[in-house]
Amino acid sequence: MKIDAFATLDAVLRGGSLAAAAQEMHLTASAVSMQMKQLERFLGQPLFDRSGHQVRPTELAHDVAATLREPLQQLQALRRHAPRAVEGVVKLGVIESLMPVLLAGTLAELKARYPRLELRPMRGRSTGLTDAVKAGELDAAVVAEPESGGSARLLWHPLFRREMRLIAPPGAVETSVPALFKQHDWIRYDRQTISGALAARFVAAHVQHKRGTLELDSIPAIVSLVSAGLGIAVVHLVDAGICQTHPVRFVKLGRAAPAVQMSLVMRKADADSRLLAAVREAMGQAVAAALRHRAMAGL
Repeated sequence: MKIDAFATLDAVLRGGSLAAAAQEMHLTASAVSMQMKQLERFLGQPLFDRSGHQVRPTELAHDVAATLREPLQQLQALRRHAPRAVEGVVKLGVIESLMPVLLAGTLAELKARYPRLELRPMRGRSTGLTDAVKAGELDAAVVAEPESGGSARLLWHPLFRREMRLIAPPGAVETSVPALFKQHDWIRYDRQTISGALAARFVAAHVQHKRGTLELDSIPAIVSLVSAGLGIAVVHLVDAGICQTHPVRFVKLGRAAPAVQMSLVMRKADADSRLLAAVREAMGQAVAAALRHRAMAGL
């Protein structure tokens, strides 16, 4: 059992639910539930009353959290104020579409907190970067997580999940997804990528009339073509700056809309690496800032 489980317990109590704690701790709901069960096995007593419709913390849960809250805060403070204790090189893979969003913020956080940690970024596609992590060529990578949940040999730390949308030219007058596909050429995103495959599957299942066969492996290029009125596309956008330079119209795909889970993946053997923990912490701050920027831009 890891000490992080006690911090997760505190997040559950503060947020009022496992889901709220999962969002705060950048974990999946199932990971939070697993940590709580590990704590219960460690303590030999239940921390939650699961007899009703909602899971309710027991008095023991509050006692445990209260006892360890201050020591955990002190430990976190020591980690943040001792940047020289974390030094070394981390080889990090990042899918190209996330480079503009994550790199600057992550590097800035690392420079401020851990000046002796050197980050060596490498771009690529999700599948290739994941394979490089498995092979030990990369220490970690930011990738689109497979729908299956990814290899059990690896650790997947969720960063954010976003619904894919249709982008159309600013002057397009059609209001429905079928009408847009009937009127405009479809510009595909590379089907060899996870998000491209998700988009193609959605269109095949929900759109009868499709025009155009152009397929590109660059999101900025696709956005620029759509902005110029040359077609429509189903994409996952994380860089708000692209659409400020090349304006497009966003159309929601409805309940069946595909979604992409972006995660930080590493080997299980590196689960306790202080270097990777520092990178993950810095990246969490960068992701939060990027999502705020995205919300302000109306994306």
